[in-house]
Amino acid sequence: MVGGAVRDKLLGLPIKDRDWVVVGATPEEMLAQGYTQVGQDFPVFLHPETKEEYALARTERKTAVGYKGFEVHASPDVTLAQDLERRDLTINAMALTLDGELVDPLNGSRDLQQKLLRHVSPAFVEDPVRVLRVARFATRLVPLGFTIADETQALLRQIVEAGEVDALVPERVWAEIERALNESLPSIFFTTLRDCGALARILPEVNALFGVPQPEKHHPEIDTGIHTMMVIDCAAKLSTDAEVRFAALCHDLGKGNTPREQWPSHHGHEERGAKLLLSLCQRLRVPKNFRELALLAARYHTHCHRAAELRPDTLLKTLESLDAFRRPERLTQFLLACKADSRGRTGYEETEYPQAKRFELAYQAAVEIDIHTLVEQGYNGKALANEIHSTRVRTIHTALSGK
Repeated sequence: MVGGAVRDKLLGLPIKDRDWVVVGATPEEMLAQGYTQVGQDFPVFLHPETKEEYALARTERKTAVGYKGFEVHASPDVTLAQDLERRDLTINAMALTLDGELVDPLNGSRDLQQKLLRHVSPAFVEDPVRVLRVARFATRLVPLGFTIADETQALLRQIVEAGEVDALVPERVWAEIERALNESLPSIFFTTLRDCGALARILPEVNALFGVPQPEKHHPEIDTGIHTMMVIDCAAKLSTDAEVRFAALCHDLGKGNTPREQWPSHHGHEERGAKLLLSLCQRLRVPKNFRELALLAARYHTHCHRAAELRPDTLLKTLESLDAFRRPERLTQFLLACKADSRGRTGYEETEYPQAKRFELAYQAAVEIDIHTLVEQGYNGKALANEIHSTRVRTIHTALSGK
């Protein structure tokens, strides 16, 4: 058993996936024993019963830019030590035999004890995916007291400065972002990328938020980038939904390109943010469900914050824009993102958010009107749509006024 399963076992953490490396075998021998080959670039097989991954021991040699620019050599003469040496971090380069013996030629267990994320070898710089992986491991392990070794941090910057991260394919970038969003403190992923310069290359829209001021009266933390990191961590406390967390990350993108002479005000940042978000999602091929919720949060989060000031018809129009009547779960997600935005401020981390209750009350009032009765009264077509709207506005007004 190799990699993360060994690391997590030694840390006393739950083991999610077990991976195995096979030494001294050929693809033909694996197939003959009933394994199914799934790897195209190198020999990876699924166990006929457990479906766990078994990879033949291999070495890699850099041949071109990017994470696909490798020549892979897998044969029976590749040793376990050689296979472990091609891995990224020492804590991921340990193996455990079937007899329970730890194979640790690169001192991964020592780095586990010292809580260090340290690269295996200088070849670390050859694979730009490792920038994303280290950031994700930091997201998971920094809360446990881990730090990135100084020399590894230097290599991360070297990879970025060499332009290697520019060769990452969108699907791989998004896959790592989504995994990071599912951690308990996702902000660590983005600040780790920022520390080595990768955030400016991978998510320039988010990187642009750092150093941009907001009014201290409403944002004691002032810096928009710091606020955004606080918001995404707050979203992680409020919800396990990665879509909500992504919406929290992207809700204020428009503040990153507010003209400097307008600082600390950010009038119109909602629509500017929506445009930046669409560009980001297209570039990284972000799934539709993530994009749609984040777009709604970018455009309407200030509507939610001002819920007490909104007229019943404006509340209804916002609910319609959220598609709340067809997709009530979308309203729930939106309100969670808005609540995270409100709480993601210094000193406001545990404050109540009555605006969400006001939106929920408006929704409940509007959704309970009897459309069938209106049809029976002779309304149809556009007249029916207009009457539904008018009736909903009246019911929202009644519900909010308490009459």
